[in-house]
Amino acid sequence: MKQRLVVVGNGMAAGRVLEEMLEKAPDAYQITILGAEPRVNYNRIMLSPVLSGEKTYEDILIHDQDWYARHGIALLPRRKAVKIDRAARQVHAEDGTILPYDKLLIATGSNPIMLPVPGADLPGVLGYRDLDDVNAMLKAAEAGGAAVVIGGGLLGLEAAAGLKARGMDVTVLHLMPTLMERQLDPAAGYLLQKAIEARGIRVITRANTHAILGEDKVRAVRLDDGSELPADIVVMAVGIRPNAQLAKEAGLDVGRGLKVDDTTRTSDPDIFAVGECVEHRGICYGLVAPLYEMAKVTAAHLINPCDDAYTGSVTSTKLKVTGIDLFSAGDFNEAKDREEIVLRDAARGVYKRLVIKDDRIIGCVLYGDTEDGSWFFQLLREGTPINDLRETLIFGRGYAGGAPLDPMAAVAALPDDAEICGCNGVCKSKIVSAIAEKGLTDLDQVRAHTKASASCGSCTGLVEKLLTLTLGDGYKPATVKAMCGCTDLGHDDVRRLIVAKNLRSIPAVMQELEWKTSCGCAKCRPALNYYLIATWPGEYVDDMQSRFINERVHANIQKDGTYSVVPRMWGGVTTAAELRAIADVADKFNIPTVKVTGGQRIDLLGVKKEDLPAVWADLNAAGMVSGHAYGKALRTVKTCVGTEWCRFGTQDSTGLGIKLEKFSWGSWTPAKVKLGVSGCPRNCAEATVKDFGVICVESGYELHVAGAAGLHVKATQLLCKVETEAEVLEYFGALMQAYREQARYLDRIHSWVDRVGLANVQAQIVTDAEKRQALYLRFLKAQSFAQSDPWAERVNGAEAHEFTAMADLRMPKMDVKEMA
Repeated sequence: MKQRLVVVGNGMAAGRVLEEMLEKAPDAYQITILGAEPRVNYNRIMLSPVLSGEKTYEDILIHDQDWYARHGIALLPRRKAVKIDRAARQVHAEDGTILPYDKLLIATGSNPIMLPVPGADLPGVLGYRDLDDVNAMLKAAEAGGAAVVIGGGLLGLEAAAGLKARGMDVTVLHLMPTLMERQLDPAAGYLLQKAIEARGIRVITRANTHAILGEDKVRAVRLDDGSELPADIVVMAVGIRPNAQLAKEAGLDVGRGLKVDDTTRTSDPDIFAVGECVEHRGICYGLVAPLYEMAKVTAAHLINPCDDAYTGSVTSTKLKVTGIDLFSAGDFNEAKDREEIVLRDAARGVYKRLVIKDDRIIGCVLYGDTEDGSWFFQLLREGTPINDLRETLIFGRGYAGGAPLDPMAAVAALPDDAEICGCNGVCKSKIVSAIAEKGLTDLDQVRAHTKASASCGSCTGLVEKLLTLTLGDGYKPATVKAMCGCTDLGHDDVRRLIVAKNLRSIPAVMQELEWKTSCGCAKCRPALNYYLIATWPGEYVDDMQSRFINERVHANIQKDGTYSVVPRMWGGVTTAAELRAIADVADKFNIPTVKVTGGQRIDLLGVKKEDLPAVWADLNAAGMVSGHAYGKALRTVKTCVGTEWCRFGTQDSTGLGIKLEKFSWGSWTPAKVKLGVSGCPRNCAEATVKDFGVICVESGYELHVAGAAGLHVKATQLLCKVETEAEVLEYFGALMQAYREQARYLDRIHSWVDRVGLANVQAQIVTDAEKRQALYLRFLKAQSFAQSDPWAERVNGAEAHEFTAMADLRMPKMDVKEMA
């Protein structure tokens, strides 16, 4: 019978212990985890990118539900451990659960330190340790207002940057004269403060908080000098304290943290501990690298007593604020027995400092250029003599010994235990072994199997070099295609950085992302315009001069310089009045060709540019709006007659097609979008070659995605089946919003699905009801449907002119001056 291992805590340290154990001895224990949080294991050091909007919760998951099930691990979330009965060898949870154990692993982490000042218990005063804290900040940020962050260390600055990215007015209060004084010297601290303030964040150093003011909620923060700062939320990021109370109550040896020996055993030989709750040789660590080093030793001794020992860690620091490159490690304080090597480049904002003692690096501070941080850190950890490298040491590995080195030779020279990925504690040998043993051939596969480069991404270059080193010519790195010649950045990076840097105009994007041209070009300007619209709906003002000519004049230019005009016909259905209006316009403006399109509409071809405003004025007067045959938008919804007329029809396909079209028309998308709704599997509306298609069946509706019938003919893929029209509209709305938020400009839905994978799309739209609902609500908001309104009634009963009025909120008006 397997031994019973109970784990108290479901954080990164505990998760790494289990990974190490399962890799070496998957059947050693029957494992049960008590987790206080209501969720699976996630990467807590990546909470800051979640707060800023660069990543989502799903992006930072370490172990999903399937992982626990696959390994036979019983995860009990929302079960806070409240007692360890060492005599009975049992752990008691808050809900009454009692778990017997043979071995116990305590990984309770740490608690944020909350300053004992008046008002610290007011609603709106938050710590910053877990996803609940981030969610509370995000909720507060929805209303805007002012945020005060107390603490100018790593977490405080990351919180400040994230809240600023979310639109809040942010002030950082720091007790010491310079920011991050434990990790940076004053020179680097100065540069950091300058960079933080350049992001619109106010920094006040030497600031001591006297009280937090308010009655029912936070109103302001008062400093010792009497000054008051308005605050809608206050984030305390002044430090952490090991969470060792449970262990103390169980009679275990506790100092500042739960004391462990070099095997990570506590004073009870059957109880191990790991992570931020631990005190080892008098030191409590709050960074991830030491926790992973501990975890490896813990796993080894849980499997079988051995000689493995944890003897302590040398730590390094990186700040996770996009656009700020900062690295520090070791001891960089001044002393008589030390010397230093310093490089400053004011124009580039670069500062480098190495502290030397007895011919070895003992401290390193890098700001503005951190590329050689891992190499300096390796020299520091290994105590490598640097006398032979001294003349060129500050310039980095590439100039070690006086001559530029082959970058591949530098990577090859790294020892097997050199840490490549600090976020996930992955060393060189693990990556190389995984590449060779599992046949990995690209970066995504390495990320999936080792987690290297899967978090902040700063080690991506090193991982790619290891792929090249291991596979040689067999590795074909995926090249990021630049948007155009104006930038080296690809579409995905631009979209990410618009959010991360809070860029809200085309000039701001070009300045901050270092465009190579002054005004961009016809490729990048329309893309930037769309990304800004999609990122800041309701705030960013559409730049018509960054649109293609067709979108500016609401018509398609033809080879002879005339234009075609396509009024919208909901679901391909028209009326005698609409037909008369079209005929009148054709006669009045001598339009030479009137043609029925493949999308069940009528195209007026040969319209002179100067006549376009008047043509649209007459069509609008008849209640007809643009069909957007020219736009990166919803084009058509092709339907068959369904149950109303067809003897084979199973559902009202025409009515559903009209609802879909009225529900979703009138806002920009990355590329054109075409829909089809067929009333039965005979598929007369050709729904299986559309971006989104609906096949009506007796039991409901089959939803299909990612088809095309143009230059590249593609059949759709089945997304799912639903039973009601309301579900069709909800799933479609969520799909459209995901496409608008995630696709690259000019990518059709099939290109987006091919890139991210159908399984990924299904996970967002079908499997995860909460995410689907969130996407759907954002779609309603973007479409200008008030969430409190019964939108279905508006869709079902609205006349065309009502939708025209709504469209004014979403697409440019047909302005005569713009079109002329």
